Amino acid sequence: MSNWLDLYDDMGNYLAPSMAKDHPNIPVVKEEGCYYYGVDGKQYLDFTSGIAVTNTGHRHPKIVQSIKDAADNLVHGPSGVIMYESILRLSEELGKVLPGNLDCFFFANSGTEAIEGALKLAKFVTKRPYVVSFTGCFHGRSMGALGVTTSKSKYRKFLQPSHLSYQIPYADVKGCPEGVDQEVYCVEQLEKDFKRLFNHQVTPEEVAAVIMEPVLGEGGYVIPPSAWVKKVREICDEHGILLIFDEVQTGFGRTGEWFAAQYHDVTPDIMAIAKGIASGLPLSATVASKELMKKWPLGMHGTTFGGNPIACSVALTTLEILHEENLVENSKVVGAYAREQLLKLKEKYSIISDVRSAGLMIGIEISNPQTGELDGQAVMKILDYALEEGVLFYLCGNVGEVIRMIPPLTITKEQIDDGLAMLEKAIQRYLEEQ
Repeated sequence: MSNWLDLYDDMGNYLAPSMAKDHPNIPVVKEEGCYYYGVDGKQYLDFTSGIAVTNTGHRHPKIVQSIKDAADNLVHGPSGVIMYESILRLSEELGKVLPGNLDCFFFANSGTEAIEGALKLAKFVTKRPYVVSFTGCFHGRSMGALGVTTSKSKYRKFLQPSHLSYQIPYADVKGCPEGVDQEVYCVEQLEKDFKRLFNHQVTPEEVAAVIMEPVLGEGGYVIPPSAWVKKVREICDEHGILLIFDEVQTGFGRTGEWFAAQYHDVTPDIMAIAKGIASGLPLSATVASKELMKKWPLGMHGTTFGGNPIACSVALTTLEILHEENLVENSKVVGAYAREQLLKLKEKYSIISDVRSAGLMIGIEISNPQTGELDGQAVMKILDYALEEGVLFYLCGNVGEVIRMIPPLTITKEQIDDGLAMLEKAIQRYLEEQ
C-alpha cells in the first residue's frame, strides 16, 4: 500500500476539486478535544469544530464508547423496514430541548436533506407553490435547497433551480442610520420588504413558507434583532404562511441557548437540525409538531440511511454530554469572554471592522483600514498565518471577509486566550508585510 501522503500530494487525481481544495486542507493523523494533530507532529488548536459539528469536542471518550457499544447491536436500519430503540429514544429526548411543540421527526443524514424535507413538508401541507427566503442565507446545495440559498451567487452558477422562490433582504444591522434605534429600523425595513414583495411579485396566499437562518451563518455571521425575527413570525401568522428555521449551524448550544429559536424567543413551525446533533456522525432531522407531521402521509418522503441506529445512539450520548458538562451555559459564558477579548483586539487593530457573536458563534469582520472595503484576501492571508502559529479558523461572508470562530463548546477561557494570542500574531504578520 502506498504512503498516504503521496496520495495527499496527488489528491487531484482522486478527489473532485470541490471536495479536495477547501481551506486549509492540512493532513492530520488524530483529533482530540479541541485539537488536531498534523502528520508533522504539530498540534493545532481547532476553532472550527468541523464547521460547527463537534460541539462536544473531538473524540469525546463517551462518544467513542457509544459508537462501539451501538455497533455491537445494529449498524444499519432502515427505519420503517425495522424499528429500533435509539431512534425512538432520541425523538423523545430531542423533544425536551426543542422549543414549543416541535416534537415529531423525520431523520435524514445532512443539513441539506433536512432542508429538503422542510420545504417538501411545507409545500405539501399548505398546497402552496412558493417559498420566500432571505438574501445572504445558506440552506444547502442540492437543487431544492439551492433554490433558497443566496449567500454566494457562485453556488447557483449554471444551476438555477427549476422551482420558483423569492428573496428579500436579511436584517440590515449595519445599515441602520446613526441615532436610529436598530430594532425599529430593521423591523420597518422588513415590513416594507414584505409589502413590496406581496404587492409586486407574489401574493401571500401563494406562499407556503418563509425560510430563514435565525442567525446568518455562511453569509457572514449576522445576528438579527430579536424584534425583527418576531416580526417575521407575525407576518407569517397573519397570512397562514409556515415559518421554517434553518438551525443546522445554530443548534445544540452554539448560540448559548439550545437553539437560536430560544435565543430570539420565537418558535417556528418547522425546523431543520443537523451538524452538532451527533458529534460528527451523519445525522439530521426535519422537525415539526405532531399535528403538522400527520398531514404528511406515508410515501411523501423517504430515506435509506436517515436515522442510522449508531448515529441515533451517539446523538443520545451527545445530549447527555451537553447536559452533564453544562456545555450550553459554557457556550454562553466563554462566548461572552471571547467577545470581550476580541473587542480589545478590535481597538488595537483597525483592520478588524466588526465583531459579531451569539454564544460561541463568532464572526470577526476584516476590512481595509484605508478604504473601508471588506477584504476577503486579507482574511485568507491571516488564516494562513494563524495556521502557521497553530490555530485553525474558517471563513464566511459574501466575499470571504469574515473569520469564522466556532470552537467546540468544551473550550476553556485559557484556550480562548491561546487561540486569540496566535490570531493576534497572524494579524501583526499580515500588517507588517503591507
